[in-house]
Amino acid sequence: MKKLFVMVMAAVAISFTSCGNKNAQQNEAEAEVATIDVENATADIATQLEAGDVNKFQEAIEAVKAKAAEMLQENPEAAKQYLESVQTYLKENTEKIKDMVGDNAIVSTAVSTLIETPASSIISNLQSAVGNVEDAAAAKLESTQQAAADAQQAAADKANEMKQAAIDKANEAKQAAIDKADEAKQAAADKVNEGAQKLNDKVNEGADKLLKGAGLK
Repeated sequence: MKKLFVMVMAAVAISFTSCGNKNAQQNEAEAEVATIDVENATADIATQLEAGDVNKFQEAIEAVKAKAAEMLQENPEAAKQYLESVQTYLKENTEKIKDMVGDNAIVSTAVSTLIETPASSIISNLQSAVGNVEDAAAAKLESTQQAAADAQQAAADKANEMKQAAIDKANEAKQAAIDKADEAKQAAADKVNEGAQKLNDKVNEGADKLLKGAGLK
């Protein structure tokens, strides 16, 4: 097994150092990181395989996918090579895995899928999944922003409605006061006119009496 590790590590290191036009120092650092990632993944799988713990073994398989998805964010090619290296290890230990998994269909399917599916296809599927998540997050953010805008507009409409209601109320009170003043003014004018009419009637009555007394009427 150690020999296999060394071979896998060497293959990964060579493939990583040959990518792109990066300087030698970057290539060396990336190769070292890739080597550690693959070593950690295969060591975890080997541990669970030796222990015969199917559940832990399944967790180790899922961890490989999660690590590939994480690497995908920064370097899709590195993620692909990482998967290919782990696939190589799994293929080399197919019989041991089958013996341990037995009739556990779920784990068996997960392992078979990881082994038989080309790394490029797995990367493509992961990219689609990430894209879908990002799209959903963007849609949710847009929906949240729209809801906030709607709430803000509703609050503004309510404030304007209350403001207009207050203005209408003030105008109604002002008009009522004007109407009341006009009513009082008219009542006073009517009172004055009534008094004037009575006085006029009184004067006319006195004049009639004088005329009658003088025999002029």
